[in-house]
Amino acid sequence: MILSANTRKEVHAVTERQLEIVLAVVYEFIRTGEPAGSRTISKKYMRGNSPATIRNEMADLEEMRYLYQAHTSSGRLPTSKAYRLYVDSIMQRRRSVPLEAEAWMHEIRNRREGIESLLTQVTQLLGKATNCIGVAALSALEEVTIQRVSFMRLGGDMVLLIVVLEGGLVHHTNIRLPGDLSQDVLDELARRISTVASGHPWSEVRRTLSAYIFEGLERIRDVCRSAVAEIDSQLNRKNTRLFVGGAQHILSLPDFQDVNKFQAVLSILEQEQPLADMVDRYSIADGVSVTIGDEISEQEMKDCSLLLMPSGLGRKAILGLIGPIRMDYERSITMLELLAEGLGDSFDR
Repeated sequence: MILSANTRKEVHAVTERQLEIVLAVVYEFIRTGEPAGSRTISKKYMRGNSPATIRNEMADLEEMRYLYQAHTSSGRLPTSKAYRLYVDSIMQRRRSVPLEAEAWMHEIRNRREGIESLLTQVTQLLGKATNCIGVAALSALEEVTIQRVSFMRLGGDMVLLIVVLEGGLVHHTNIRLPGDLSQDVLDELARRISTVASGHPWSEVRRTLSAYIFEGLERIRDVCRSAVAEIDSQLNRKNTRLFVGGAQHILSLPDFQDVNKFQAVLSILEQEQPLADMVDRYSIADGVSVTIGDEISEQEMKDCSLLLMPSGLGRKAILGLIGPIRMDYERSITMLELLAEGLGDSFDR
């Protein structure tokens, strides 16, 4: 990931020493939860600079809205603007892998389950690994690649429709098709639909499908039209499927000891569609997106950060974390990248 244009402008606006101070204050606050004073920064991070020099720089950084003081006699705290510099800086460097990551990667890669069960497990692991809330979003079904379609005769005009999606997700429903059809006719119809649809998102093949399956099956044109309509209805019946794991972990964080803050986060988790919209809005096509505090438009999330990354399954499945602004970004980003990679590997085998 490279620095955004806005971030590059911000970096150019501060001196190298000021940048070091911002990064040190953020790191100290993430590690201890305490405001950082000039003496602490001088002693622990910038020994070649006196507390007086750092104090003057901190005053300038406060005017530039990178730092603030909760009380006039306290040390400085980082703003969302400071966290942005910190996050973009750690994205530039090689990050160490947590010791437990290898065991969790092995566990994910060797699971032989459907995608929904796997996403449930991955969100729980993300929550456990980071003390944040693990989230995953499976995109609208019509955008998921179709593997095959099957019909099973139930008797009369009742038919069982089975749609198998790439990654092992299966959807089925009982439908009505005009006339009492033999299983041979249903098999031929399924074969024709699968030939066109296999390996492609439904949204791409829906428009071109009818002409192909009608050819040679003119006698059951109404059946073909009804079958396509039923598949279309099935794939568009649900919006994004969400998975959430580890919400209980944030209870242990000092950042959410305030009941109002905790309830605000829970309120967004309870609203499936707004959460799905938020995941879609802030995710990017490739790599990790990190949206911090004031950068999030949802009022309930002002005290949170949102990390999102397309999984190894592609953009149809997105993994993420919701946590406090004062989260361990280095560990969280690393775990998100590793588990997304492990998720993709589990379905490549």
